[in-house]
Amino acid sequence: MTDHDLQATDQGPRADRPKRRTFTPAYKLRIVQEYDSAPTGEKGALLRREGLYDSSVQLWRKQRESGELTTSSANKTTTKRKTPEQAELEQLRKEKARLERANTRMSKKLQQTEAAMEVLGKAHALLA
Repeated sequence: MTDHDLQATDQGPRADRPKRRTFTPAYKLRIVQEYDSAPTGEKGALLRREGLYDSSVQLWRKQRESGELTTSSANKTTTKRKTPEQAELEQLRKEKARLERANTRMSKKLQQTEAAMEVLGKAHALLA
């Protein structure tokens, strides 16, 4: 095994895979502003230079327009933590939604089964 192989195995089986990049709100705002002010032929060069896709810039523009991406959010350093009660409530709401979806699915299956049984009953009566 080479040194590179040792490093990869020491860091886990997926250590050689690229990491997902994250962008700060300030960076996103700066890129959207640069992209919007760039001449038509220079927009692609900006994307290549930054290693970005046009879809990312479009998403960030929508976030900026909806107010999700502001300079005040760019300066936030702390994240709001959930209390145990809030976490439990969120978990219970997700579980309730999952059970409601399962209930709807089962109700549809029951209706189909009842309809099939009715058809079979009529066919049996007809043959008898």
